[in-house]
Amino acid sequence: MSPAASQPPDPRAALRDGLPDRYLTPQDLAELFSVPLETVYQWRKRRTGPPGFRVGKHLRYDPATVHAWARQRASRDAA
Repeated sequence: MSPAASQPPDPRAALRDGLPDRYLTPQDLAELFSVPLETVYQWRKRRTGPPGFRVGKHLRYDPATVHAWARQRASRDAA
């Protein structure tokens, strides 16, 4: 057995509905939507993106909320 096979799986790799099963960072959102990080911060400033929350000085996003926001945007744009 290789050493990598004996290590526990990375908890950040778990997916639920295509999203990680952990709170997302602004960098995660930028990667997920293939947009610049500054775009994510502008969404927050203008209140046009998914709602986030602070944990101390760190900004985080709930994956379920991000998924709901993306579905809402997709259905609104399809109409």
